[in-house]
Amino acid sequence: MKKKFINAAVLVLVGLIAGFTISSFFGLDQESYAGDAKISKESLDILSKTNRAMAEVVAAVKPSIVNVSSVATVKVAERPSPFSQDPFFKRFFGDEFRNFERPREQKRSGLGSGVIVDEKGYILTNNHVIKGADEIKVTLSDKREFKGKVIGTDQKTDLAVIKIDSDNLPVLRLGDSDNLKIGETVLAIGNPFGLTQTVTSGIVSATGRANVGIADYEDFIQTDAAINPGNSGGALVNIRGELIGINTAIFSTSGGYQGIGFAIPSNMAKVVMESLIKKGKVVRGWLGVSIQPLTSDLMKQFNLSDDNGVLVGDVVEDSPAEKAGIQRGDVIVEFNGVAVKDVRQLRNIVADTSPGKEIPVKVIREGQTKVIEIKIVELPSESVAQAQSIDNHLKGVSVQSLTPQLKESLNIPKRITGVVVTDIDDDSPAAGVLIKSDIIMEINRKQISSIKDYEEAVSRIHQDENILVLVFRKGSTVYVTLSAK
Repeated sequence: MKKKFINAAVLVLVGLIAGFTISSFFGLDQESYAGDAKISKESLDILSKTNRAMAEVVAAVKPSIVNVSSVATVKVAERPSPFSQDPFFKRFFGDEFRNFERPREQKRSGLGSGVIVDEKGYILTNNHVIKGADEIKVTLSDKREFKGKVIGTDQKTDLAVIKIDSDNLPVLRLGDSDNLKIGETVLAIGNPFGLTQTVTSGIVSATGRANVGIADYEDFIQTDAAINPGNSGGALVNIRGELIGINTAIFSTSGGYQGIGFAIPSNMAKVVMESLIKKGKVVRGWLGVSIQPLTSDLMKQFNLSDDNGVLVGDVVEDSPAEKAGIQRGDVIVEFNGVAVKDVRQLRNIVADTSPGKEIPVKVIREGQTKVIEIKIVELPSESVAQAQSIDNHLKGVSVQSLTPQLKESLNIPKRITGVVVTDIDDDSPAAGVLIKSDIIMEINRKQISSIKDYEEAVSRIHQDENILVLVFRKGSTVYVTLSAK
């Protein structure tokens, strides 16, 4: 046994000597033989410092990110019984038999993220994270749980502010998203798939993304930092540990991460948050014009040398723009000293302007430059109709007025009038027939031009009466019928 041990030791020693000889022969030392390429001490120092710096940023930021879970009550339609049309059952059970098919209430839970932005307990998150919630639970990074109270929501930006009763909370400082550069390193922190305090990294892929179809006011930061379901409402931070975006959505064909995520810029979130906290709603400025981008053909027609600015397609009657003298065909090139680049930018700037302020607006009219002073007013509230009290096939359909702003954001032609479908209950007879963003133009051959027209038409329809609806959908008008199923 002893002899075998000695032989084994000799073999190990020979192997070590052989390895040293081969390393020396090929010019390799023990320090650099860990891989195929030598890593210099300078490089290792830089990478170590980078790793340490990123870890410090994460450690500083994570306590401000919370888990937001919500519970909402929804009505779910039961599947029809196979015996519902059987004459035998109808004869003996009558209408009572149909009670088994009526919609039932069901509790649905949602999961998202939030960011503590004030020591008093104010938390920024997405509107869709807490929409319709009966209960909201907020879990901090130290596992403490609080009941969340909704302070205000803004569907137009998909932002919401909730509050918990606690003091001296870890607050995430807001950065200036206007200074964000494409290529900057960013971190996304949230609770994807319920995995709390998950951190991913990436870069800013683009800024000013609009026409994504997520909200009415869009100015998204695009990033390749992995964002998945549950990240909504979480933080996008820069290397200084500042909040520069609220993670909102992903672009995906599979439902999972595909390298394109969107975040609401911190500057937009700040304006919305402050308005919700102080006033309980978002107060936006209103100019009263319909605007469109300048194409090369339009530039030629209006004798413009470049495509800077936006073209005024229409002016709303009795609006600030009309009162100040803005005309159809004017090209707005500057608003309050800021050069106007596109439609999205002007809409956002106007919305962020406090009502009551007089703003200089520079326009080009028939080749001449003019500066017009316009007093901005508050964006008129949009009339909304909730058809819950109606007991016919339009029950559970919510609509709102088709304003110039909505026409613009939904690319609706001027000739189209009506009301916009904003929501449809799951148990509504219209579910699956009407869809969100449909423009209801006629009901039973009666033209609909306003909320008042809609309510009058709907109120005349009986419970089991079939309804013929003319809607504008995806660029064309179509007739649909609502009838007993």
